[in-house]
Amino acid sequence: MSRTLCLVGGTFDCFHAGHQALLEAALNCDAVEVWVTTDATAAEKDPRIQPQSKRFEEIKNWSGDQSLTTHSLEDTWGPAPNRGDATHIVCTPETRTNCENINQMRIENALEPLEIIEVEHLLARDGEPISSSRIRQGSIDRDGNLWIRAADLDRTVHMPSKLDSELKEPMGTLFRGPEDTPEVAIQAAVESIPAFSPCLIAVGDVTVHSLLEIGWVPDVGIVDGLTKRTPWDGELDKSSFSGQLSCTNPAGQLTPDLLECVDIAMDFAFSDDGGPILLDVEGEEDLAPILIHLLAPYGTVVLYGQPSEGVVMRITDELTKVRCRAMLDSFEVR
Repeated sequence: MSRTLCLVGGTFDCFHAGHQALLEAALNCDAVEVWVTTDATAAEKDPRIQPQSKRFEEIKNWSGDQSLTTHSLEDTWGPAPNRGDATHIVCTPETRTNCENINQMRIENALEPLEIIEVEHLLARDGEPISSSRIRQGSIDRDGNLWIRAADLDRTVHMPSKLDSELKEPMGTLFRGPEDTPEVAIQAAVESIPAFSPCLIAVGDVTVHSLLEIGWVPDVGIVDGLTKRTPWDGELDKSSFSGQLSCTNPAGQLTPDLLECVDIAMDFAFSDDGGPILLDVEGEEDLAPILIHLLAPYGTVVLYGQPSEGVVMRITDELTKVRCRAMLDSFEVR
């Protein structure tokens, strides 16, 4: 019996359960070559895509199979139209046409068509396909679980005392600066924002005010009229914001009202006819970054003040979401 070789091509960012299903089907052949798009090609699609070396590593770590090898995909078609030793190719329903086009090219090159193995999409908990783009957009994890769950939408939760020390530590990079001139720390922070960041969210009256003072308007600003849990004596210029929302969120709690308004604010900031939006919280916004990171796309920059020290910048990524989900799960229903 002749040896079978399956070709697989793709970006393979945020290596997820759907990728695993695709490669499991390919591994029914004797050998599998996985052709992974280059960094240059991936960056044209989305600059947040992981480096090719990381994508190679995740595939190899998952497979642990010497019959599977990884290769660099330099163009649209890869080697499939010309490889006489290839016998199979794997696709999903929306990429089947590409495989059929490859087979047409093979026929023109006097080669046998490849046997097409079509693998249905794995579905996330919301019934939509698991995909790298959805993971980067922040709604699901690699297994298709939702970062925000149904229970989060209809119950108020209270912060447990065991999180006090953890939340007092900066969750991100601390930019230090004088307390009486917070613009110094803010300026240092904004100069460190990556070019690919899709959104800037500022939490706290002093943080939002300081950004406006140096000429930066956050996509979403969240304020509560307090600083160090006492009334803030400054004056915030709200004229730079295209819209305003208000919600209620008592100190030490996370409410469905805050969650809904943060979600609405981010949708508005991203919409074509939207713009910067200010969310005014009656109560406290200190815990809002937990919900922000769970809702936010990868690459979102969140700034918040660290009392007497400066400003903290945290960029939303997978680890941030995992940590915030664990913290939210530890909150109590009373």
